[in-house]
Amino acid sequence: MSWSMWWPIGLLILSNVAYHICSKSLPEGFHPLAATSLTYLVGAVFAFFIYLLINRKGHFFGEFKHVNWVPFVLAAAIVGLEAGAMYMYRVGWEISVGQLVMSAILAIALLIIGVIFFKESFTVSKVIGIVLCLAGLFFINR
Repeated sequence: MSWSMWWPIGLLILSNVAYHICSKSLPEGFHPLAATSLTYLVGAVFAFFIYLLINRKGHFFGEFKHVNWVPFVLAAAIVGLEAGAMYMYRVGWEISVGQLVMSAILAIALLIIGVIFFKESFTVSKVIGIVLCLAGLFFINR
């Protein structure tokens, strides 16, 4: 596979590591939803400036003609991700376990969604992957 296939994976890994370290390190008195609000205010400014930097011929407000339901549902999902991660750590999940448990369950859910809604293939190797995820969940939570 080419660099163009792998750099997003690297970015996701680095960002996820930073994300979970920050979520686990949230000060005790800082409410997770207040932290999420501030995070996305700063993130919106950051994204806006990156947009201007990499899309010099673009028209930011002109992009809004393409808006549909997706940014609104995505925003709600992102708030759920943020709050869920912060609360996951607040209630006692270890940084080395909580994400693994969530990711294994998510992988199974997305496999099922991919097959049902996006007509992706359902193969023997994917069934083996589900079994391994379930086995991993069993052993991680022992």
